[in-house]
Order: sequence, then C-alpha cells, then structure tokens
Amino acid sequence: MRSTQIRSTFLDFFTSRGHRHVPSSPLIPSDPTLLLANAGMNQFKPYFLGEVIPEYPRATTIQKCARTSDIDNVGRTNRHATFFEMMGNFSFGDYFKADAITYAWELLTQGYNLETDRLWITVYQDDDEAEQLWRKIGVPAERIQRLGMDDNFWSMGVPGPCGPSSELHYDRGPAFGPEGGPAVDGERYVEIWNLVFMQYQRGEGDKKGNFPLLGDLAQQSIDTGLGLDRLAAILQDVENVCSTDLLLPTLTAVQELAGRDYPDSGSGSGEEKVSFQVVTEHARSIAYLIADGVLPAKDGRGYVLRRLMRRAIRHARLLGIDQPVLAPATASVIANLGDIWPELTDQASLIEQVVTAEEESFARTLAQGTRLLNAAITRSRESRSTTLTGETTFELHDTYGFPVELTIEAARDAGLTVDEDRFTTLLTEQQKRAKASGKAKTAEALRRQDAYRTLSARHGRTDFVGYDRLNTEATILGLIADGTTVLGADQGSTIELVLDRSPFYAESGGQVGDTGTIRTSSGALLEVLDTKLGLEGFHVHTVRIREGEIRTGEQAEALVDGPRRDAVARSHSATHVLHAMLRRTLGDHARQHGSLVDAGRLRFDFAHFSAVDPTQLAAIQTLVNDHLLDDPEVRIWHATRSEAEAAGATALFGEKYGDHVRIVDIGDFSRELCGGTHVPHGAGAGPVRILGEASIGSNLRRIEALTGRDALTYYDTERRLLDELSTLLGTRPHDAPGTLRKRLDALTTAQQELARLRDTELRTRAQQFAASARTVTGGRIVTENVTGLGPDNLRTLATNTADLLGDDRAIVVLGTEHDGKALLAAAITHSLHNTGTQAGQILTSAAHAVGGGGGGKGPVASAGGRHTAVLDKALAIAAQDAARVLGQ
Repeated sequence: MRSTQIRSTFLDFFTSRGHRHVPSSPLIPSDPTLLLANAGMNQFKPYFLGEVIPEYPRATTIQKCARTSDIDNVGRTNRHATFFEMMGNFSFGDYFKADAITYAWELLTQGYNLETDRLWITVYQDDDEAEQLWRKIGVPAERIQRLGMDDNFWSMGVPGPCGPSSELHYDRGPAFGPEGGPAVDGERYVEIWNLVFMQYQRGEGDKKGNFPLLGDLAQQSIDTGLGLDRLAAILQDVENVCSTDLLLPTLTAVQELAGRDYPDSGSGSGEEKVSFQVVTEHARSIAYLIADGVLPAKDGRGYVLRRLMRRAIRHARLLGIDQPVLAPATASVIANLGDIWPELTDQASLIEQVVTAEEESFARTLAQGTRLLNAAITRSRESRSTTLTGETTFELHDTYGFPVELTIEAARDAGLTVDEDRFTTLLTEQQKRAKASGKAKTAEALRRQDAYRTLSARHGRTDFVGYDRLNTEATILGLIADGTTVLGADQGSTIELVLDRSPFYAESGGQVGDTGTIRTSSGALLEVLDTKLGLEGFHVHTVRIREGEIRTGEQAEALVDGPRRDAVARSHSATHVLHAMLRRTLGDHARQHGSLVDAGRLRFDFAHFSAVDPTQLAAIQTLVNDHLLDDPEVRIWHATRSEAEAAGATALFGEKYGDHVRIVDIGDFSRELCGGTHVPHGAGAGPVRILGEASIGSNLRRIEALTGRDALTYYDTERRLLDELSTLLGTRPHDAPGTLRKRLDALTTAQQELARLRDTELRTRAQQFAASARTVTGGRIVTENVTGLGPDNLRTLATNTADLLGDDRAIVVLGTEHDGKALLAAAITHSLHNTGTQAGQILTSAAHAVGGGGGGKGPVASAGGRHTAVLDKALAIAAQDAARVLGQ
C-alpha cells in the first residue's frame, strides 16, 4: 500500500466516525515552551487544558513533526527519523479508552489488514483497565506487556497535559531481532501507534527529571499518533523507513551522487549504510523545516536546521560525494512529496537557495577548521604529545562549527588521540549553562501562563471590539503582578490587567499592541503601556496606575490612543504592499519571515541570498508608492482557510490560523491572511521611505522604512540638510552633488600634494640631522627637539634619519610637543639592532621624565607624556642612555 493510500485510509476511517479533519499546523509552533512541533497534539494543547472550548469534540490530523532527540539513532535503527508524519485521532472530552482501543484495532486489522497474531500491546504498569479492554477485544494475555513510565506514560517533555498510554507494536519477524515482545527488542517489535489517555496535568520537573502531577484535567481526552513512516515500511515490506515510497526517490538520488548502490541486504547497520540513510532522511527534514520558515542560525530552531544540514553534508563526504548534495537531495523530496504538501513546491526556490548557501558556507568552515586543526596537530607533535587537548577540540567545535567526528578522525590519522572526556565535560558545562538560562526564562513564562489559564478558564475569551471602535465600557476581570493573580493594586504600580471586552489590539502578526487609557468607575486613571495575547483570544493589558487604586470587578472605560492606532494601521497596510512588491521584483522566494509594524515605521524581514542593489531598492520604493498613490481599496473579508488558499491568499511563516480566517485585500495585487488593523484606502498608508536594507542572518534580509507623517518628516529633514549644504557650497540644490564632488576631488589633490611636500621636508630634515650626528664611544647619536610634527611624522623622521646613517652603530632620538603632550621617538640602525638592542630601551627613563610611558619592540619605538615643559630634559636623559648602550 502506497503512502497516499495509507493517509487516505486513515482520514476516511476517522472522518466517517465523526472526526473533523484538521490541517497540520506548521513546524514552528505557537507554544512558547516548544522549539518545534513534535507531536500531533501540539495544536490542540489549549483544548486538553480547557483554555479554549473546541469547535468540535473529535478531530483527526496528519501532523508534520520534527524531533531531534533521536538524531544519533537515524540510520542505526530501521525506524528512527527526525521528521515524520504523525497520523492521529483526538477526543476532547468525548470518547475515552474503550473507543480509542476499538478504533485502533479495527483500523489496523481491517483497514490495513495487518495480521492480528503479529500485533503486540504494551500498557502502563498500573493501567488494569487498558489491559482488560485489550483482552476483551481479543488480544491474548501473552501479547500484552506492562511497562513503566519511561515507555508508557506520555507527556510533551514540558509542563502540560499528560497521561498513561498504550502502544501497538508489530512483530517484523526473527530477521529483525530476538523473541520476547516489545519489552525485549524494539527493532523486531516496532512501535507503530501510541494511544495516550490524556487525563492529568504535569508541573515543572526537578533537577532529577521527576515531575509532579498537578491533578486531573478538566475532562478526559484522547491523543493518538500512528507513524506513517513505520506503517509504510511494514505495508510495503521494506527493511527501513528510507526504503519506503516516502524516501526511496531521495535515497536513489543519493546513490546516484555517490556512484554506488545502497547496501540493502540484511538488518545490519554498517557505517556506509548509516551515511546513506542520514543524508536521505535529513534531506527530508531540511526541506520541510525551510518550507515552514526555519532558516539556519546559531541557536534555537535555526541551530537544529543547521545541525541537520551539516550532519548530512559530513555523511555525504563519508560516502565520497565531493559535490553539492543538499540541493539535489531536497529537490527529490519536493518532487516526491510536493503534491501532498504544497508548501514544499511553493518554497522550492527558497529551499534550493538556502541549502546551497549553507553548503557553500560549511565548505568554508571545513577549510578553515582543517587549517586550525592541522596547526594544532603540528603543535602537539612538536611538544611530543600523543593527545589533542579537549580544549582545542571544543574550540574547533564551538567557535568554528567543526564537527568533532572529523577532529577525532584527523587526529587518529596523525597518530594522536583526542581527549574526548575533557571535550565532553566542556560541552556538558556549556549545555548546562544554556539549559539553566532557558529554564529560568521558561519558568517565568510558565508562571504567567498559569495565571492566564486560570483567568481564561474562568472568564473565556476577550471580546475584542477594536476593529469597529476605539472605546468601550468594560469590567476588570483580573489583575496579575509578577505572574500571580492579585485582587487589587495601588497608584504607581505597573501590572497586567484583563478586561471582559477590549478595544485594544493585542500584539500579533508583527503589529504592536495598542496603548491608551483606562478610567475606572472609582476614578482611577490607568495608562495602557502595551497589549499582548496571553492565550489565544485572551488579551492582557500592561498598565501603569497614574491615579487612585483599582480592584478586580470594577467597571471601567477603555480608550485606545487613536492617532497612534492610525499610524500603526498605515504601517501595516504599507507592509503588505512592500511584501507584494518585493516578491514581484526579487521573486516568490522573498516571502515575509517576520515583521515589526509600529506607529510611523516598519521593519520587514524576508528571505533573500544577497544584498538588494541600491538601484533595485529604489525601484521597489517607487513601486510601493506608485501603488499606494493609485489609492486602491483595502477590503477585508472572511472565509474558510481552504477557500482563502484557493483564492491565492498568502499565509505567513510561523503564523497560526484557524479554520475561519480574515483576509486583507489591497487592490488586485496583495491578498494576505491577516488579523491586523489597516487603512480603508491605499493612499492613506503613504508615503513610504525605505531607510535601508541589511543582512540579519544566513539568507535573511531586513528592510526598515518610515510611513505616513514620519516619512514626510524625514523627507523634510533631508531637504533642509540639502538646502544647508547648498548654501555652504554657494550653489543651487540640484547642483550641490556635482559641486561637492569637484571640491572633494580638489581636496584630495591638495592633500596628496601636501603629503608630497611633507615627505620632501622630512627627507631634508633627516639629511640635516644625519649630517649633524655626534660621535660617541661605540657609535653616533642624534637628539633633536623638532616642531610642527605629529606622532606618525615624528616616527618617520626618526626612521629616515637612522636609515641615512647607513651601517653605522647609531641611535636617533627626536622629541616634539603635539596637542599638549610631549612625544618621543627613537630609531636605531640595523647594524645595532642585529646585536639584540631594542629601540624601546632607549626611551624608558625619558618616558618617565615626561610623565608617561611607551615602547615597542624592534628598531623603532615611541613614548609620550603630559609634562611638555621637561621635553628637553627628557631628550638629554635619552641621549645619556643612548651613549651608555653604544658604549657597552
């Protein structure tokens, strides 16, 4: 059975049983506690926690998931992958264990026709009910095994919903491992479906990894996950996930690049076989991550992508592939799976350019790291050490991104060993520091989230009325201080406040939150500093109490800062137009990857792989303003997500959308899913003044621009500066650039002539000083107090004088007063320097005399201090020291 039929069989089964088919959420989750979407239940977490009332009691999905916890197992087992499609069915307070178990058994045995005597079951060690349900359905006791919390109790790995689970395993036969069931061997008895009985909520874990159960969820629910890759391997009777129709075209592409076949026989995991699978599997993960908006970076999810890329490149090199591998490998993923996942096809150009740029960058990293590694190996040999230090290995890994595996391999070839224990210690220490920092931030976020959940569960979503009005009567539902709910607050406090209804737009989609005022019925005046989404549909206002005191339950009048809202709306509409013009000019890959929409200004991040030429940037600005001047209508309408996509609406990377979406059309050239505020007509957003464009990371660019009155003010400032410049130049504004260019050319010529004259003067002075050199025991000395020279020219004059003294043993010491300081310079001839004498030793005492210091190794040295009045005395001291050195 091909993967397309496996998917359709699953979805048809559950939709026919009353489940809503919900599209996969992006790999970039909206949950702040998650780096990447790692389970089918992620997007339903608010439903399980009771934060949001679901629109449907049952759902089914095929969710894109990324997990790198098992990255080292890829290729070394037949079943592990860093990206996979998780087919799932969910119940939100509807059915529970009995129905979930019945559905799973029926689908596997009748829908997919798996042999019943090859299916094994595991249940949580204390879950008597689950075992009895499996026995009732016909599974014999000998094929049901009880396992502990590590195997059969599921959580997200962070605080949130959790519960015992029951897993279905398929016996692949003796060729894959020993007998004994899932408790004995996971390769033979491969887990294919996990049924999670979601009924508890877990808290923050302790240092040992233990976490408390905070209690029961509001309702018992079901979360299941059936791995498409693993089921496909079974139904297609192939050895591992890379040989299914999901990945076989990519494996074939890698074989062609390597010039040899994949060793497909047996169940072993030789290194060559591992490398084939790593390149193949990682190519799929890379394509999906980029398509969903992840770009290479030094940390976060961007680091996950970069690690996958570099790991794939390294294994390609181990296969002898010395040409670019990521572009053709990801292209095969797109060709094979693009029809099922259209975002792959839509972002094909972006994927190709990102992987090409990253592979080129990593090639430079390998070249640089190899040079540094070779130098370290040479040092180790010279010191007769047989070990490459852990510090060197860690520096190569951490600072330069050089894979530790390559360091170990190169050291071995050079007859050295690597201090891997020390490297591991340094790496662990770094990871602990990073984890501690992240844990503190997560704990703070979770504390606030708990307060938000409590209020949301009690009061529901905020009634946002800000699209139609800027003020409303409201009730204060809750106050939050330092992440904890409080009953009241006094004048001078800055706290978070929740209203039952609000005209304040909460920051999202790049648009900043509204500001304004709230006046309570008791007369308190609150300044609204910001508005954010605490949870989906739940507005949280940060306020400073200017007058009086407030209490929960008070009535209040909320008023948005209208002029600021208007300025923000202008920037938001301008951002949509800029997005459209960038894609028109640079290509469809130049999609938005983040933005800031603020009053009078905007910041727009987009995918591109080189600097935008200034001429091209100016053309984009002209296009934006031309389209705004045409005064296109800004139309807002609502539709289902599928209807919006069919109509060509652009969905932005990383944004979460529901089944029903809000669409903003600007003329006939921009159509985006958007929840923000906008002007009614395009002309109201202009003008737009682009300030500049720059890189903010690998393959990511940023444009900053001003809009509306701020743009006009900037234009006025530029005009005033041009007028002032024209006045200074004595010319008309439009002639100012040409006039300034001529004067700068003339100034350059004059400076060059001045430098020539100064060089002539210095040569003449040097000749005079050399001719007047005094002869002392052991050589000759020049000491002079000169005027009109800076530090560079003083050193040059001293050096020129020493050079004119030829092969004599001679010392030149010059002094001058410059910018209120006494400066000294000493130069010695090469014949004297060759005896080991340093110019700096001539100036030590003289520098102390002028109240300063200085020095320098070699034939030239400088010194200086604040005491200009004793410059002649300092020169005399230097002359004495020079005579002493020559007489030795």
